[in-house]
Amino acid sequence: MDRAQKEQLVEDLGQIFESSGVVVVARYEGMTVAEMQDLRAQMRDAGGSVRVAKNKLAKIAVEGKPCASIGEYLEGMTVLAYSEDPVAAAKVVDKYAKGNEKLVILGGAMGETALDVAGVKAVAGMPSREELIASIAGCIGAPASNIAGAIGAPASNIASILSTIEEKAA
Repeated sequence: MDRAQKEQLVEDLGQIFESSGVVVVARYEGMTVAEMQDLRAQMRDAGGSVRVAKNKLAKIAVEGKPCASIGEYLEGMTVLAYSEDPVAAAKVVDKYAKGNEKLVILGGAMGETALDVAGVKAVAGMPSREELIASIAGCIGAPASNIAGAIGAPASNIASILSTIEEKAA
């Protein structure tokens, strides 16, 4: 890798560190290529990405960024998982780490907030943006559906009473 490529990589990593809602650092020593591809696919499905970069270049890229605290985790064979959704990357990495002991969560950052292993697991337990939107939509829609049911109920009650009277008359 020549100097221009390294500078471009540092710039790309800097963009990732600035724009991501969450960045998780994990050790992936011993993982096979197939396992790493599976992790990448799961992360892509969740709207995130996985990046392996030289620690030295990642440390340069993280300097002065909101998530500068992750610099201490960049030792050994590390992988960066990140997403714009502040929960997605943490959820995928936590779930994958439970099924594969070769992936070890070291820590991460959510904006300027440093996360240790427990912090990453706590973030993974939070509902995602889509889940929050669905629950808010459900809360907003529930009163309207209750009102529609209440308005329609007397009409159906009258109809059933009339049909009962009609059956008795016949």
